[in-house]
Amino acid sequence: MKKLNYLLISLTMTIMCMSCGEGAEKPKGVDRANLDETVAPGDDFYQYACGGWIKNNPLQPQYSRFGQFDLMAENNKEQLRELVQGLAKQENNDGSVAQKVNDLYLQGLDSVRLNKEGASSISADLEKINVATKTEFMEVIAWMHSEGIASPFFNEGVDADLMNSNENVLYFMESGRGLGERDYYLEDDENSVKIRNAYVDYLKKIYTLSGYDEKRAEEATANVMKIETALAKVAMNREEQRNIAGQYNPYTYAQLKKDYPNIGWDVLMNSLGLANVENVIVGQPRSFAEVNKLLGVLSEQEIKDYLSACYIRSAASYLSDEYVDAKFELYGKAMSGKKEQEPRWKRALAVPNGLLGMAVGQLYVEKYFAGESKMKMLMLVDNLKSSLSEHIKNLTWMTDETKANALAKLNKFKVKIGYPDTWKDYSSINVDKNDYYWSNIKKAMKWHAEDNIAKYGKPVDKEEWLMTPQTVNAYYNPTTNEICFPAGILQAPYFDVNADDASNYGAIGVVIGHEMTHGFDDQGRQFDKEGNMIDWWTEEDAKKFTELTDILVAQFDSIEVADGVNANGRYTLGENIADQGGLRVAYTAFKRTAQGQSEDLIDGFTSDQRFYLAYANVWAANITDQEVLLRTKTDVHSLGKWRVNATLRNIDTFFKAFGIKEGDPMYRSEDERVIIW
Repeated sequence: MKKLNYLLISLTMTIMCMSCGEGAEKPKGVDRANLDETVAPGDDFYQYACGGWIKNNPLQPQYSRFGQFDLMAENNKEQLRELVQGLAKQENNDGSVAQKVNDLYLQGLDSVRLNKEGASSISADLEKINVATKTEFMEVIAWMHSEGIASPFFNEGVDADLMNSNENVLYFMESGRGLGERDYYLEDDENSVKIRNAYVDYLKKIYTLSGYDEKRAEEATANVMKIETALAKVAMNREEQRNIAGQYNPYTYAQLKKDYPNIGWDVLMNSLGLANVENVIVGQPRSFAEVNKLLGVLSEQEIKDYLSACYIRSAASYLSDEYVDAKFELYGKAMSGKKEQEPRWKRALAVPNGLLGMAVGQLYVEKYFAGESKMKMLMLVDNLKSSLSEHIKNLTWMTDETKANALAKLNKFKVKIGYPDTWKDYSSINVDKNDYYWSNIKKAMKWHAEDNIAKYGKPVDKEEWLMTPQTVNAYYNPTTNEICFPAGILQAPYFDVNADDASNYGAIGVVIGHEMTHGFDDQGRQFDKEGNMIDWWTEEDAKKFTELTDILVAQFDSIEVADGVNANGRYTLGENIADQGGLRVAYTAFKRTAQGQSEDLIDGFTSDQRFYLAYANVWAANITDQEVLLRTKTDVHSLGKWRVNATLRNIDTFFKAFGIKEGDPMYRSEDERVIIW
């Protein structure tokens, strides 16, 4: 199921003063190698701050984007590789976490065996799909859903009730498109046509590899495109996806069966183990109306071909090199602009790291994470909370009544640092190195599907983590009103104990404020301190908030990210609000430090200059033209360049720090600026 929490490309930090004692190294300031001093800060601050880094770190063929954030993720992969390779050098008891992780990793590395097996691991399941009659198709669909193999036509999952965050409910969401983004099926611009054609080639290829002759592969591909295009036509566009309330549509089970009778709900529910469901939430009713229509008019062969495609796509990464290469041609080259695949060890490592993520996380924490970092992080979060509280109190556009509710929500933030107190138990997953790789993957997929469904009807476990400890990322979840910073992100290069406060607050300090601000962005603000979707705003304040955010939307809408292609300010609004809020809150916190109040220069830069340079360096990256287009369509985050230049153009202290004045391209007149939090 599509989670309703926010998964963010973001960073975190620890307290800077820890390194400032007697005998500490001289604080590091600005690395001039990162700069492009041929460009004036007032002309293009991103290029000025990051141009040197971009030049010195050319894009390697396996990447479609590589930046400072990606460098951190790569360092983490090396740590995990060392950890997992160490398991092969020891005796691992059957059924142990170490045995399962090690065997999955080694199976992924064994290209000789995978190439020899070819399509043999999927042949029995494909036969199961292709011998089914129309009256049996719902059983096949239910089997694929309940075992987590794929999500043909739609998706389902258990998550917190948006109106009662203590209880878990069952959601049904639109799904079932191999290209994901609806526009790739519907638009006729050059890039969309190129990707659509590449998808057609991909489908033909995987059908052929799976035993179809050329004619049947072409017929099957045409059937898949017919069905997925129909699903795309009724899918939510990017702006509609920002409307959480519009995706909360309660149905009784009786109403579900009445409105969409061609979907075999009883068969599906029995397969999921949810025979007694009384109420559900439907995310996109018009999509389910289309699925209901399709299931009534499609031929047996059309449905078989579509279900087969869903199945093969799901398995493709775990089969022979021919399948993997075909998938890369579409998703890697055509969509992202990558020139070559990641090395096999990275692809093999990603499997246990994903399917047995918490088990790998437990090993990771034991080897790499210093437990005392939790306390340091909690201290820092308190500092940033205090700054955001100050910002809320000083807002000129918000009334005292709404401020009181905002402060109550802020004060009730739950903070998760490093790793969970309770680990997932994967003991029931049987990984057998003598079985097919894909068969072992399916066992783990089934476990995850059942683990999610088992939450139905139970209270929400607010101690559960939505990311593994080794993940280089962070998130805010509105239904639990929590911010989470996994252990994987609490390390260099974004936190350096020898760096000055400006560098650390400007780089990773911003992200703590970013995560907090998500509680008050266009979506997060709809949830109260308990995590319930309840309107706690006065009508006047809600109107003013919308007026301010509309200005921010227009600012980003005006950015041309590629020839003839503009950014989508509405789709990226939540992240743009959080970027600005996080930057301002971190700056306030920084100015409370001794360095923040000092006028001393380090490396020839003031403390404010170093703060803003550090923020820009977070988003230093090289990126392919294809990836720019892909992210503009599918990513709720703005591109790195504009997370810097567009955000900073609203902040007065940035202009003062670099002497940016009217007439400079980076300058924005005061009456055109917007400050929200």
